[in-house]
Amino acid sequence: MTVTSPAFSNGGAIPARYTCSGADVSPPLAWSGAPTGTQSLALTVIDPDAPGRPFVHWVAFNLPATSTDLGEAARPPEGSVEGRNDFGSNGYRGPCPPPGSPHHYHFKVYALDDKLSLRPGASESSFQDATKGHVLATAELVGTFKR
Repeated sequence: MTVTSPAFSNGGAIPARYTCSGADVSPPLAWSGAPTGTQSLALTVIDPDAPGRPFVHWVAFNLPATSTDLGEAARPPEGSVEGRNDFGSNGYRGPCPPPGSPHHYHFKVYALDDKLSLRPGASESSFQDATKGHVLATAELVGTFKR
């Protein structure tokens, strides 16, 4: 599987538009190569460089197995579910690191062999627990941002 964005390259800088320094909307994403047997897709965006512990920016799951992208500022398709980010809301919230060194943001797409029975607002840790034994493949795109 692969995941890409027309807004930034793997290892490249995330444009301010997709961060708290700009419009704070989700960047456009595209993925391909989900394996046979995929029943749903999921997406997380996590900053492992955050002070204290990795910071969750987005958790979305039960995306249709046939989906191949999300446009800029797009909500996941009907039937999909968004979990709670570490800002305390459901949905996407962009990079907003403290001033200093650049942080790395891991946009990870999961191909799952089932749909998850989690409610809206589920935590990333609940998501990870629910995916155990159900991940067929993953793909990751890493972007950086510095304030």
